[in-house]
Amino acid sequence: MDANPPPPEEIDTQRLARAAARGEGDPLTVLYERLAPALYTWADFRIRPSLRTWIEPADLVQEVWCRALLIFERYDAERVSFRYWIFRVAKIVLLEATRKVGAAEGGALPAGSTARQRVLDDVPDAVAGVSRRLARSEAMANFSGWIEALEGEDRELLLHHGLEGMPHAQVGVRLGLSEEAVGKRWQRLRTRLEDQALPRELLAALST
Repeated sequence: MDANPPPPEEIDTQRLARAAARGEGDPLTVLYERLAPALYTWADFRIRPSLRTWIEPADLVQEVWCRALLIFERYDAERVSFRYWIFRVAKIVLLEATRKVGAAEGGALPAGSTARQRVLDDVPDAVAGVSRRLARSEAMANFSGWIEALEGEDRELLLHHGLEGMPHAQVGVRLGLSEEAVGKRWQRLRTRLEDQALPRELLAALST
C-alpha cells in the first residue's frame, strides 16, 4: 500500500461510494461527474486509432457508467477504492468493444453508422450529456495534448496511477521501478500538472 494518505477529493469520492452502496440518496450521479474526466482522458489514450471509426471516448465513458450501474451491487466499498473498481470495469468494456469491432470488421456486423451504434449499448440522456460536454471541452483537449507530449514512462505513470488509481507498487512492477521511485516521480509530475492551471475538475479527477 502507498504510504501517503489519499487527498480530500479521494476521501470524498470513497465516502460517496459508501453512501451509494448503502442506497443513500443519489451519490452515483455525483461520482459519475467527478470521475468522468479521468475516464474520458483514459479512454482517449487507450482506444486505438483503428477503433475510432467504431467507438469514441465519449461512447466508452457512457457505456462504462451504464455497466457500472448494472453491477454496482457487487462492489465492496470497504475493500476496493471506487476509482480502482470503475477503471477495472472500463478495461472490461473496452476489451468487449474491441472484440465487437473485430467481429464487425470480419463481416459479423454491417458497416456504417448503424454498426457503430451497435458496438455499445444505448445510454440515458443524462449520462450521454456529461460525456458529450467533455468531448467538446477545450480544457480536455489541451490536457490530452499535454499528456501526449510527456515521455513514455511519465505518460504511463499518469494513466496508471493518476487516472486509474493503481497503487505505486503495482505501477512500479509495470515500469520496472521501485515503489519509492514511483512515488517521487509522481509527486514531480503532479507538481507539473498543477503548474498547467488545469480546471479543478481535472485536478480533482487525479489520484494522489
